[in-house]
Amino acid sequence: MSETSKPTAPKPERVELRVARLVKAHGLKGGLKLEVYTDNPELRFVPGNEFILQVPQDSPWFGKKITLSSVREVNSSPVAFFQGVEDRTMAETLVKAILWVEHDPSTRPSENDAWFDHELVGLRVMRDRVDVGEVSRVEHFPAQDLLVVNTGSSEVMLPFVKDFVPEVNIEGGIVVITPPGGLFESAPDES
Repeated sequence: MSETSKPTAPKPERVELRVARLVKAHGLKGGLKLEVYTDNPELRFVPGNEFILQVPQDSPWFGKKITLSSVREVNSSPVAFFQGVEDRTMAETLVKAILWVEHDPSTRPSENDAWFDHELVGLRVMRDRVDVGEVSRVEHFPAQDLLVVNTGSSEVMLPFVKDFVPEVNIEGGIVVITPPGGLFESAPDES
């Protein structure tokens, strides 16, 4: 899994990474259950860390940041507490908010074969040494991540698994794919 990044200008000094969604209020003291999108929760969810909130424009939280006070496991799910969110009523105003963090793009994921979304977006996609398009975004689902490939005439969603994406070369600017039969056949062949 990789963290999602907001589209930004080329070679940004900093990018924003999507790390979680606030799913529902928990308890009476302002707790919020987290749906975690990051492979590095121990790095992202440290008391004192600040998050950029993605909420609708009519939300009282629009344009604001929020600081983590604490996080704990409740029934195998992380529950977060934030500064200034003192009760359930206030927590409910944050339900469905997306949490983003500022990230230095020169920092690499700690594991092999892991990339941030902003590193993948814009890479050329090659199949049998033929350019079939470029990565337009990465979609994250519970079962697996999907690379969304813009072929010029359509978008094709490809499971982001080693069998179908055997090579990612960030420095070379390409992703090599070996998709299942029929997935790219409706896309025009750019020979």
